[in-house]
Amino acid sequence: MGGPVGRSSTPGERTRSRVRRADRADELGWDESLYEKGGEAPGDAGRDSETAPDPGPKAKRTDGGGGRRSAQGRRGGGGGARGASSRRAPKSPKRRVLRWSATVLAVLILGTGATGYLYYEHLNGNIKKEDLTLGDKQMADHKANAAGQTPINILLIGSDARDSKANQKLGGAKETFGAPPLADVQMLLHISADRSNLSVISMPRDTMLKMPKCTAPDGKVFPASQGDVQTNESLGRGGPGCTVATWYELTGIRIDHFMMIDFAGVVSMADAIGGVPVCVDANINSRGRDGKGSGLKLEKGTTSVKGEQALQWLRTRYGFEDNTDLGRAKAQHMYMNSMVRELRKGTKLTDPAKLMNLAEAATDALTVDKGLDTVKKLYDLAEEFKKVPTKRITMSTMPNVYGTGVNNGRVYPKAGDAEQLFRMVRDDVPLDGKGSKRKKPVAEAKDPSAPVGEIAVAVRNATASDQQGPASGRAREVADQLTEAGFARTTVDANNVTGVARTTVLFPSADLEGDAQAVAKALGVPVSQVKRSTDVSGISLAVGADWREDGAYPVSKGTEKTPESAGALNGDDDKACMKVNPNYTW
Repeated sequence: MGGPVGRSSTPGERTRSRVRRADRADELGWDESLYEKGGEAPGDAGRDSETAPDPGPKAKRTDGGGGRRSAQGRRGGGGGARGASSRRAPKSPKRRVLRWSATVLAVLILGTGATGYLYYEHLNGNIKKEDLTLGDKQMADHKANAAGQTPINILLIGSDARDSKANQKLGGAKETFGAPPLADVQMLLHISADRSNLSVISMPRDTMLKMPKCTAPDGKVFPASQGDVQTNESLGRGGPGCTVATWYELTGIRIDHFMMIDFAGVVSMADAIGGVPVCVDANINSRGRDGKGSGLKLEKGTTSVKGEQALQWLRTRYGFEDNTDLGRAKAQHMYMNSMVRELRKGTKLTDPAKLMNLAEAATDALTVDKGLDTVKKLYDLAEEFKKVPTKRITMSTMPNVYGTGVNNGRVYPKAGDAEQLFRMVRDDVPLDGKGSKRKKPVAEAKDPSAPVGEIAVAVRNATASDQQGPASGRAREVADQLTEAGFARTTVDANNVTGVARTTVLFPSADLEGDAQAVAKALGVPVSQVKRSTDVSGISLAVGADWREDGAYPVSKGTEKTPESAGALNGDDDKACMKVNPNYTW
């Protein structure tokens, strides 16, 4: 029935209703033939629980003779909407569960008529959207693998904004009410190109680095920082797009999307998900005598946390390990792994009421980039996540070292180890060490290179880092290597000494990509470090902090291994337990 419930529809209205259904089915990837073969809307035919909500009169469909199918017909033949046709091949139980999850979520979001469509639009209206990046640098494109697949990188941001009564109640610290928000949680989620594995890198909120220039949506310009700034301040420089730009500045990793959530959002999502098991190795009371701490109080062992208690776990700093942000990041990794395991048990993904709560909570809690501005796009992204088995999920923390002097207690990226971790993600190398042993084919440029003697290259010394100044003479030494290799038009750019973590070859347009790759190959620099950039007018070689010493480019044999300093945690590790600081036990 295309019209309102209780009113007979005309043939014309029924035709228009079928057209609307077909349009909506096409948008969500449904099989519209399920409607036309006498079956119910997707998800309705498979309901076999007496407690499942009645979809109402609008969900009912008639067969060719005008009569409704029997209950036996609805529930027989393999379960779900597939039971509508005996010609369909039987599916495995696992496939049936996945199909059931997808169709139930689809019917909850869209329904089968005007009411469902309005609810879908309501959920879309819940989602808050902002620009992906506020920086001036254009992010490099992904390099596709041999099968033409590309990875997906999502930056997860936890905001400590005290901009609402709910957030103020949960966040405390009255003196911060109305202050610019801080990005206190920053995690990069990398889904591999072949969807076989997922890697996560957390950046401690106390990380000191240089901020790029950011232009807020209202036009306000935040100039690049002259000195080191704590990374969580990026959110106050125009919004999450500046946090994205800051990550790209440091890591060189292309970021495709971001998702941001605040205190109240964490609580609502945790309630909708239900309990998540977490473990401590001793009784913990995070509220110390000085009043600091999240308020988390748990007994030794495993406890299922949700709602405000889940937020306390995720925010706890005083009480875990050395009372720093490093322990908090590890606790967040344990929670996320456990949450994924709980969701994949199936009970929460096949219960229509819980799916409804999750859809409502998620869309209301999240701020996303404009590439994720609909429920359909979020659902499609979730489907990509589901392809990765938990045993191939690896959580890690950016390798770091403590600062000194005025920056005592703050951290800096650990030279070598941090760049190695970033490079593995850039090159789509699994952090669990289970990648293919075969060398990945190099994506050759479509346009061949010119003769090396005709290729103009400007070499600059970019070896400076946060901890060290530029290594003397590096641009000249590398330029000499190129000249000896036949690149007669090599020059030294002495005007630009801005440091970069890794040696990079930049080119401005596609017709010069082959020439840039030839430069990299001549020096032994990985072709993955050849990037297109609008910041250069010709081929520019930046000798980075990874090549401070004389000799050939240092490609070590152990670069495919995740540094131990990253503290990698596997998604299947259900025995992980947080170490409690002795000063916060009871």
